[in-house]
Formats: sequence, C-alpha cells, structure tokens
Amino acid sequence: MASDGVLLGMGNPLLDISAVVDDDFLRKYDIKLNDAILAEDKHLPMYDEMTNKYSVDFIAGGATQNSIRVAQWMLQIPGATSFIGCIGKDKFGDEMKKHAKLAGVNVHYYEDENAPTGTCAVCVVGGERSLIANLSAANCYKADHLKQPENWALVEKAKYFYIAGFFLTVSPESIQLVAEHAAANNKIFMMNLSAPFICEFFKDAQEKALPYMDFVFGNETEARTFSKVHGWETDDVEEIALKISQWPKASGTYKRITVITQGPDPVVVAEDGKVKKFPVIKLPQEKLVDTNGAGDAFVGGFLSQLVKQKPVEDCVKAGCYASNVIIQRPGCSYPEKPDFE
Repeated sequence: MASDGVLLGMGNPLLDISAVVDDDFLRKYDIKLNDAILAEDKHLPMYDEMTNKYSVDFIAGGATQNSIRVAQWMLQIPGATSFIGCIGKDKFGDEMKKHAKLAGVNVHYYEDENAPTGTCAVCVVGGERSLIANLSAANCYKADHLKQPENWALVEKAKYFYIAGFFLTVSPESIQLVAEHAAANNKIFMMNLSAPFICEFFKDAQEKALPYMDFVFGNETEARTFSKVHGWETDDVEEIALKISQWPKASGTYKRITVITQGPDPVVVAEDGKVKKFPVIKLPQEKLVDTNGAGDAFVGGFLSQLVKQKPVEDCVKAGCYASNVIIQRPGCSYPEKPDFE
C-alpha cells in the first residue's frame, strides 16, 4: 500500500485557460502547434481574447500538479500525495485550492501577496495543443518556504519526489535541496525534460540536477532537443534514452531509468544498458478531444504504480491507461474513479 504523503510534487501551479481556437489565432500570436513556451509581452493580450472570443474551460493545471493529481486519482488513497508551489491571493488562487482539495492532494501553496496566480493558455487546434504559460505568482516560489518546518515535513515524509523541468526556471535552489535530501536518504528523485526550451536555455540548471535523477521522463521532441544541445548528433530516441540513463549519478543506490513517450508510438524505456519498447493504447481519431495533459497524465499513472513498488512494465501500462483517459476529455481531467487493472 502507498502510505500517507509517499509522493511529493513541486512545481508551477497554473490555471489552464483552455479553448479550441483556429490557425489564424495561432498565427496572430506567433504560436507553433505542439509547443510549450513562456509568455512574452506579445502574448499577454491573448488570455483575455481567448476568454472573450472562445468557449473556455478553466482547469487547475501546471505540469507537476497535473501529474500529482492523476497519481492521486489512480491511487484512490486520501493524502497519498502532496504538492508545493506558489499561487497568488486572488480568485484564480482560490479556484486552484478548491480543485486541489477536490482531487485529494495535500497542497502547501506559498501565497504571494503581489503577483496574480499563474495562468496557461491552452490553444487546441485539431486535437493538438500549444501551451503558453504566464507564470506570474508561480515564478515567485522561494526556497525559504520549502525550509519552513511544516513544509519540510512533507519532504521528510515522502519517499518519491517528482518535479517537472519547468520548475528549473523558478527555483533551482529548491530542486537542489530536495535532490540532495533524496540522495542522502535513498529516496527516489525524478524529473521531466518538459519542453525543448528547458533543454536549450536552462541547460546548466538541468545538468546540475541530472546526476540526482533516478527517473527521467520526456517526449521524443524534448529528447531530440536534449541530444542536439549536448552535441550527440543522433535523432534516434532509443539511443538518446540510453545515453541519458548512462549520465553519471550522484548516488549509486539506484540505476537511472529513462522513460520517453512518443505520442501514438511505443514508449521507450532505457534501463541498465538495455532499451525496451511498450505499445500505447490505440485511440481512433474521432475519440481524441485534446492532447493537453497527456504527458503529465502518463507520468501520474506511472508514479501511481511506482510508489506501490510495482515493476516498470506495470508503471508504463498505468501511464498509458491514464493518458488514454485524459486525451478523451478536455484538459487534464478524469472521471470519478479509474478503471485500471
């Protein structure tokens, strides 16, 4: 059984503002399909425009929080998961707290007095999504909050840690504190490559955290970007997964496992010098609602079995199940109970 607070996530809590838009809208704001970027000044008017022009869904999101919520849903054990991040003192922040509570996740938000709660525009065209994150308050997270006894207690209690790569842009210091704690106490520390821009522009911060990672998650685009940035001169996802798994480690307790998803193509798992591939659940095109949260849900499903110490193939199956559920619904949302065996 997964115990109380066994899994802790730390990341950027964002309220997703999700809408089906059109190509003109993407062009207007210079957005590439399937990309994930941080908002620049030119993007700021789009949040209001989406809300006024399209039918929008507001969903508590942010990559790490999505994964933790999905893991909690799969586990169905109250309080098995916790989450730390920064929100604003506003209606979006209240909305976020409400969603997290409903999901059964034990959240310890740092509430910033000045910045509004972060938002993420999710622009859906033909079932594919693009993410434009306006971090706002999420960007204000400080390691001082993590060090407060009631928050560090969550770290002490957890045995598994998951942090999306997006948090590297916010608080590398907090990541380092948790990573070192995990290594010193034989706990499992995991991160996600998260987006091409993280691999390109936050390479140093990512490399500093990498030796501590026992699991590295990512998708094929991120893996190829990682390879390019490190001069590996290969686009072969299996080879890249293997090379990431063989990157030197800070602690010898666990061998690193790399898990790369490829949309409808098989999941690549590199472990101990070998690569295994696992097929995903095929979904007819007409059942696809949107891919927003698919990767996050995969990780959430995976973690739900990992914390029960199940073998990797069971973790992958659970990941594939969860992402299959999520892509048939708007955003990273799910039915009341999972139906996973």
